[in-house]
Amino acid sequence: MTPAVPRSAAAGRDLPLAFAPRLIAWQRHHGRHGLPWQHTRDPYRVWLSEVMLQQTQVSTVLAYYPRFLAAFPNVQALAQASSDQVMALWAGLGYYSRARNLHRCAQTVVTEHGGVFPASAEQLQALPGIGASTAAAIAAFCHGERVSIVDGNVRRVLSRLLAFDQDLAHLASQRALWDLAQRLLPHAPSPDDMVAYTQGLMDLGATVCLRSKPLCERCPVNSRCAAKAADAVGCYPVKSKAVKRRHESWWLLVLRLRLADGVDRFWLQRRPAPGIWAGLYCPAVFASEELLMAALSSGASEGVEHLDPMAHSLTHRELRLHPVLVTATADQTFGSDGLWVSASELAQRGLPTPVRALYQRLVA
Repeated sequence: MTPAVPRSAAAGRDLPLAFAPRLIAWQRHHGRHGLPWQHTRDPYRVWLSEVMLQQTQVSTVLAYYPRFLAAFPNVQALAQASSDQVMALWAGLGYYSRARNLHRCAQTVVTEHGGVFPASAEQLQALPGIGASTAAAIAAFCHGERVSIVDGNVRRVLSRLLAFDQDLAHLASQRALWDLAQRLLPHAPSPDDMVAYTQGLMDLGATVCLRSKPLCERCPVNSRCAAKAADAVGCYPVKSKAVKRRHESWWLLVLRLRLADGVDRFWLQRRPAPGIWAGLYCPAVFASEELLMAALSSGASEGVEHLDPMAHSLTHRELRLHPVLVTATADQTFGSDGLWVSASELAQRGLPTPVRALYQRLVA
């Protein structure tokens, strides 16, 4: 149960006046300044970084962001790319609906907005895959709009600062915190102030106000933090809805074709949407070994080899993958929704991380 908190510590009238200037000054001296998507007001680059950073660590995004920009340097290039090209570059970054929405959004910007992103947060939210916080980030970074982001890290910062005790599992509570975030914005900020303020919120949540073991002594507003005043930092944010993790076993039919030319080929199918790994290529998936074996013809099932199982964690599921390697000696199809891909072409396909690792072992 959330302890009683002295509300005066957070609810003083001077908090909106004190918070923003302190945060801006702190960010300019102690915040992050070397990330590749900083120091730009190009909406395309800011948008791309914001989408990649959703529920993904900066260290992971640092490897993907430059590769993606090299392949698609602007929104027109991304819009013209094929779905396979986009998914291949996104493979391994997870949350693949982001990649599909990214592609759709680029096409919408080109076809409906002449290749130019709208300037306001309100207009940006009308684009596919752009939510309120992402729209606010683009508008603030690129156009200096006075609007606050409220992503997961910012919710944590503001919940502690304000001792916000409403349950963030509910949309009404999220809206209430959003309204409070807008009240904390700097008064009449310059575009540079909005950049520092927005980046400061991100930096504070990512480097100081951590989920566990927050570094309160480094916080520029620790003297104003209601949760710290009550020694209750660990009680915020309040979120009662527990994530229920499901455990599933998948059986993967890894079909390998060996012909006289000596080039191995593998049968891949595109995963359906919606669902796990939607839009990526994968071996045929079965719910049990019995169903997998029943799908094989008697000729194709010769030389069946059960490979070592693999564990793979997703946001709400734990997968146990059981690859079954079957070598075919005749060029035949296994259903109408797949294709044979040579070993050298696997890197050009969007493959889930454990599947890519599996094929790398097989072709090594």
